[in-house]
Amino acid sequence: MTTAVTESTFEHEVLESDTPVLVDFWADWCGPCHAVSPVLERIVEERSGQLKLVKVNIDEEQELSRRYGIMSIPAMILFKDGEPTAAAVGAQPKGALERALGLADEY
Repeated sequence: MTTAVTESTFEHEVLESDTPVLVDFWADWCGPCHAVSPVLERIVEERSGQLKLVKVNIDEEQELSRRYGIMSIPAMILFKDGEPTAAAVGAQPKGALERALGLADEY
């Protein structure tokens, strides 16, 4: 299940998470964001309990977008132990996203 996070919930849901968190920066008007969403859900489903997915709407959470340097969407950042460890930008096939995020050989 995907959780929408806001400025007020980001610290708890992402930075304090014991589980690695894949943060999807997106917007409702972004076609590629909608295209990549099921791919991200599948990546997380295949790693059930080992990875969680949250979404940040860049139109509603502009401060979070600025904080993490989001210039183009979709943008995905993988956080481990409260730190960003890998990122990918753009709608890509599952395998390419897994490689970009360092998940190809993990889990």
